[in-house]
Formats: sequence, C-alpha cells, structure tokens
Amino acid sequence: MGNGNRLLALLVCLVLGAGLAAAVLGASRAAGSRHDPAADRVDIGRVPPGPAPPPAGPDASTGTVTVDCGRNEEGHWNEDNLVVSPGLRGGAHHTHAYVGNLSTDAMSTDASLAAAATSCVGGDRSTYYWPVLRRTDRPGDRSHEGAAGHGNTGEILREASVRVEFRGSPAGKVVPMPRFLRAMTGDAVAHTAGTDARVRARWGCSGSPDRSTTTYPRCPAGELVTRTLVFPGCWNGLEEASADHRSHLAFASDRGVCPQGTFPVPELRLSLAYAVPPQVPIALDSFPEQLHSPKTDHAMFVDVMTEERMAEVVACLNEGRTCRM
Repeated sequence: MGNGNRLLALLVCLVLGAGLAAAVLGASRAAGSRHDPAADRVDIGRVPPGPAPPPAGPDASTGTVTVDCGRNEEGHWNEDNLVVSPGLRGGAHHTHAYVGNLSTDAMSTDASLAAAATSCVGGDRSTYYWPVLRRTDRPGDRSHEGAAGHGNTGEILREASVRVEFRGSPAGKVVPMPRFLRAMTGDAVAHTAGTDARVRARWGCSGSPDRSTTTYPRCPAGELVTRTLVFPGCWNGLEEASADHRSHLAFASDRGVCPQGTFPVPELRLSLAYAVPPQVPIALDSFPEQLHSPKTDHAMFVDVMTEERMAEVVACLNEGRTCRM
C-alpha cells in the first residue's frame, strides 16, 4: 500500500472512531437523562415523619390567617407567568391554575389587577397560581392551551381543596408586605439544576400530615394527594420585585430567624389536595426537559391586598389570633 493510501486509511479510521465515540457518548448522556417514573413514586408509609417546627420565641407572631379563595371552580388556567415572564403570552410553556384575581394573565398590570374581580370571599384581589397536575391515562381538553409542543398531556386534575394561609414568624413580629409584591417559591428547573437547593414543594397524603416528600406519593385508598408550597417570609424592605424574581425575598433559617438585612412578613402557604385513585398515573406540568419531575413544583403570588386588609392580616398574626378573611 502506498503512503497516500495508508494516510487515507488512517484518516478514515480516525473519522469512524470519532463518530463511534460520539455515538457512545451521546447514548450515555441520553441514558443518563432518561426519566424513570418509578423513581418518582414512594409509598407514604415509607416516608419518615418530618422535623418539628421551631419553637416560638417570646416575641413570636403565632397567629394564622386563612383566605377563602375557592378551588378554581372558574377554570382559570393559562400558560402565562406574570411574575417571571410578564408581557409574554405562553411564556410558562406549561399550564398554571389560579385562585384569587380572576383577570391574571401575562398582560396584567398593577392597575388591571387592582380593578379586577376575585374568587376570594373577603375581596382579596391577590393572585395565587401553580402548575396543574394531570392524570396521564386520560386525554385532556387542550382548548385553553395555545403553546405548541410543550409536552404536557392528560386530563387536568381539579383541586379537591385549596387552602390559602398566612402565618407569622416564630422569632418575632411581622411587618406588612408592600402592595404588588411579587413572589415565587420552588424551582421549575430542579430536574436539570444539579442541586435541590431551591426545591420547596412537599408532597404527601391527607391521612399522614406529619410526613412529606419531594416525590409523588402513593396514598392509601380514600386519602387525598397533597401539595404544600411555602413562600419566603423575609423581605428586604426595599423592592416589590427583583431581576431574578427571588433576591428581594428570603427564607428564614431552621430556627425561624430572617437573614440579616431582611424583615419577617406574613408567610404564605398554599395547600392543595387532589382525589387520585390508587395506581392512577399523575404528572406535574413542566418544561419539556424537566420530564414532569415532582421536584420542579413551584408557585407564584402577587399581593394585591389593600393596605387596610394587609394591616388586618399583620394584626391577626402579631396578636396570635386565628382569623378567616
């Protein structure tokens, strides 16, 4: 074989070898990202009880305020995200369910929210929303979904109950939230983030309120599947929003103490429950690459309470009362 032919053969081998290596690497990466639904399920009986809440200090704000906003009987759904992508129709790439303000979409403004109707009995015009949960063994109504190819399919599970609750701080008195404060909790990209640092949602079963998990729970027959989303309860005292949608707010420490430079505000807690028959497959709406991981659960909130109503919430919490508004 001449030198030219030997060189050509060597080049062919190198190209084929590189192609084979790339194929193997690609297959390896694909296998690594493959979703295993079984890994996202756990029997609630195998989940240990959670830690006790921090003890209340002498200046604690121990009250609770429950706001009755229904359970989205109106079917208020869209693929927008006013907090993260205002002005962008379909910016969420998955469907959110809402209670509270009945007008909320990507084009909402402070003025439009303040003038809108609400599902909350006491007149609270705040907006509370989260990704829908679906049962994937049934086809769903897609008429309200405009974004193509988002990969979320199945029948939307209606919430059996929605509890909107504000709590105080175990470490001290709370101060009012500013009107039109934007807030979010959880991590919509937790599956690919490489860390669970921002994972906040907890899943559980109605019969075991002391047990919670970051995976889809298997509940005994007759019990409801629950989702609990707790928002940060510490505010920097300066801004209603921030560029990253997070840094103007913070979570308290395990002892309930706010980070330096922040002040305790009413802590919002959304508690959702669903009637899911045993063995029925469920999936949280998510970005396509997040593969419906339960760790990606998240929620958003815009405070549209009047200053007078917020003052009532703060007084109830600081005085240790139990109130419904």
